[in-house]
Amino acid sequence: MKKKVVVLTGAGISAESGIKTFRDADGLWEGHDVMEVASYEGWLKNKALVLDFYNQRRRQLKEVIPNNGHLGLAKLEKDFEVHIVTQNVDNLHEQAGSSNVLHLHGELLKVRGDYPLAKHILDWSSDLHIGDKDIDGHQLRPHIVWFGEMVPALDEAVSITQQADYLVVIGTSLQVYPAAGLMHYANKNVPVFYIDPKPATIYDLQNPLEIIPMNATDGVPFLKEKLMSLK
Repeated sequence: MKKKVVVLTGAGISAESGIKTFRDADGLWEGHDVMEVASYEGWLKNKALVLDFYNQRRRQLKEVIPNNGHLGLAKLEKDFEVHIVTQNVDNLHEQAGSSNVLHLHGELLKVRGDYPLAKHILDWSSDLHIGDKDIDGHQLRPHIVWFGEMVPALDEAVSITQQADYLVVIGTSLQVYPAAGLMHYANKNVPVFYIDPKPATIYDLQNPLEIIPMNATDGVPFLKEKLMSLK
């Protein structure tokens, strides 16, 4: 039976493919206050702005490709059972060939009706406009978990993390909750590998921890060597 590797990924891994991180140093996202484009209040205030913002992100996604970090994680499936829990809304893990990807914060290429607990989630690769509606007549909105909204995939992410034989953190400081709390659900004897060129301090972690101060492109091959040595 293959050992289970659970990988928590964030904006850093996608940044290497040319996708800007969620929040730049000045607190803006692509020039916008994040609350204007990543909150339900912002959506209610200016739907056109929010739709245009995500339309631009969707177009950008067609211009980038997975990097060697994404590709290396997909190749890990040859020797391990790999589950990726990502905070990213792009599909670069899927493009790289990873089989088990759980998106905590939604997906850029999906939309849903603008009402609580919408169940009809649609694939959507083109621009989304005011007037685009689901089969029940609700305006479609980006399938993104905005600030202040519940994280529907969190329970599944907790369950996956609890089953990990090895836990890997790539390209995220894990300072933003609820994602930041995930690593604490791993069994205390599970080794944690943290790949980041500028690693943040991970607080209150009782697990064995190895920091790999590299970007994902270089760090994932190094990780594979470490994991293979532990098999």
